Amino acid sequence: MMSDILQTLILGERPAGRTLMTADWLLAWHEGGHRLVPRGEMVMEDGAVIYAGPHFPGEVARRIDFGTALISPGLIDLDALSDLDTYTLVLDNQPGWARGRIWPRSYVERGPYEMYSPEELAFQKKFSFGLQLLNGVTTAAPIASLYYREWAETVAEFDAAADAAGELGLRVFLSPAYRSGGMVLEAPGRMVPVFNEARGLAGLKDAIAFIERQHGRHGGLVNGMLAPDRVETCTLELLQWSMAAADDLDCRVRLHMAQGPAELETMRTLHGATGPGWMASHGLLSERLIAPHGTYATDDDLRLYAEHGVSIAHSPMVSARMGSVLHSFAACSRLGINIGMATDTAPPDMLMNLLMGLVACRISEKKSDAVFSADLFEAATLGGARALGRDDIGRLAPGTRADVAVFRLDDLTMTPSVDPITTLVLGGSGKVTQAVFVDGRLSMREGRVAGIDMVEARKQAQRQFDGLVAKYPDRSWQHPPVETLFSPAFPLWRGQAGE
Repeated sequence: MMSDILQTLILGERPAGRTLMTADWLLAWHEGGHRLVPRGEMVMEDGAVIYAGPHFPGEVARRIDFGTALISPGLIDLDALSDLDTYTLVLDNQPGWARGRIWPRSYVERGPYEMYSPEELAFQKKFSFGLQLLNGVTTAAPIASLYYREWAETVAEFDAAADAAGELGLRVFLSPAYRSGGMVLEAPGRMVPVFNEARGLAGLKDAIAFIERQHGRHGGLVNGMLAPDRVETCTLELLQWSMAAADDLDCRVRLHMAQGPAELETMRTLHGATGPGWMASHGLLSERLIAPHGTYATDDDLRLYAEHGVSIAHSPMVSARMGSVLHSFAACSRLGINIGMATDTAPPDMLMNLLMGLVACRISEKKSDAVFSADLFEAATLGGARALGRDDIGRLAPGTRADVAVFRLDDLTMTPSVDPITTLVLGGSGKVTQAVFVDGRLSMREGRVAGIDMVEARKQAQRQFDGLVAKYPDRSWQHPPVETLFSPAFPLWRGQAGE
């Protein structure tokens, strides 16, 4: 069911006056937690929620009835894909080090270069922001690969990203990622870190200036967050200055950590400790830190996270796809660690990640009641808000921002339906997202995103990605041709013309 009133709203604009939305289900905030309200009503005005509950007694300018749907707080993605994901290339083409995931020494000596133009870098951010909205995400902290970059992300592409967030209507936490080092492939399977401290500090300086200039733009949609790349590619000085800058700027820091065996080996070689252990020994763990993945965190690492208030950005799909899981969502929750959700990879589908997170936790704990759908959904809303230090997003209550996702519940593949949260987690995908409002503005309606033609953009994205893949031999071990690097899932059978 789709209300005719919704069709009269202008995509990309905030409707004037009080707008009441109702559906078969509303997820509202009441008495300290999410509550499901049958045929509930939510009212927004001037970008804020003024009511969410069973029945609104006041006058409104319009009523929108979504019918068989759930009106929900918008989802929060703490590691949101803002790239044309190159990680998909090594899903079935292993090992990754031989497929361009790590720079070979020969490429470094010739000189790394940017494999996308500035225009292409700006486009991929905008396209990815559109995908976030299509999947019910209203708040995103962008992540992109640095493997194909000349070194790190640029201020210019993030100025363009901030403008894209304002144009499309997506709440973002961002600044250019930076690093002091990178991994170099010296021989098959043997990787060593190579550092350039000056470049790392220059990147931090640029990120600080970006946040000072951009934070609060587009009516508060653009927010600062520092993004040092990975713990093993950062020096102590860079991380010390980063955490100090976060205090000065009053922003969060996202640092990938405890996420893989290569990182563990490198950290133990360089510092004789795990990433979290090394950070803790220098007083660098705090509630400002968001640490994606944690799939290789030790019990001691997790206790350090709990002690210092570090949030985990949980991306179960990308981790499980490469053979690892968080040990476990339930165990971390029992320790008191705040967990937010993330997508990290293609497809940028948060609902798929919620199901993968539920399955991975139950397998890890070997218990069918280790975790429930509500736990994952809460992580994708309240957990993300806590990680970002915000209490005005992730829930629908008077005074919060009107960041809203509407999910259809009448999709044939979700039959039979249980309660709406269980139905969405067990059988949903981002494709059932019907509408998205961010700060009260209609940012997405029935597959159409404000400020971008996603159908045409998909075609451009594929052309751009194909151009990048064609350059992969330059930065792959022994520089084999593309067809050797990436083979199809099954052998090709090419017939002659007329056959």
